Amino acid sequence: MPNLVPTSPPDASDRFAIVVAEWNRSITDKLLQGALETLRAASVDDSQIEVAWVPGSWEIPIVAQRFAQSGNYSGIVCLGAVIRGETSHDQHLNRGVSLGLMEISLANDLPIMFGVLTCESMEQAIHRSGGNVGNKGTECAEAVLKMAGLLKNCPPE
Repeated sequence: MPNLVPTSPPDASDRFAIVVAEWNRSITDKLLQGALETLRAASVDDSQIEVAWVPGSWEIPIVAQRFAQSGNYSGIVCLGAVIRGETSHDQHLNRGVSLGLMEISLANDLPIMFGVLTCESMEQAIHRSGGNVGNKGTECAEAVLKMAGLLKNCPPE
C-alpha cells in the first residue's frame, strides 16, 4: 500500500489573499462572497485574509505576483469574469491571465487558484457564481485550502 501524503487543516499562521476584478462586479461580488464564506467555514479568521480589488481580470496576475513574492501567504484565490463579446478579445484575456497565474504559482511554489469565469454569456456567469452550477469562488477557496494543507506535507523543493 502506498503512503498517502496528508492534507493539514489551516492554522493561525496561514494567510490567504484574494484578488478580485471589479469588471462584471455583479458576478465577482458573488464569487468573493463564496470564497470568503468557505475560508471562514474552515476557521480562517478575517485577519488572515487580504482582499485586493483590481480594475479587471487582466490586472489580476500582477497583484497576485506581489502577494506571492511577499512570502506571507499560504495561497491566493484569483476571481474575475470575462464574458465573450463580438470579438476574440475574451480569448486573449483568458489565455494571458491563466498562463500568467500558472507561471507565478510555479515560480513561487504557491497555490494560486484560477477563479476567472470564462463564459459565453452573462447567463452562464450567473449560473457559475452561485446559481445552479455552483460558485467558482467557493470551489477555488476549497482548492486553495486543500493545496496549502497538502504542500505543508510535501517534500521541500
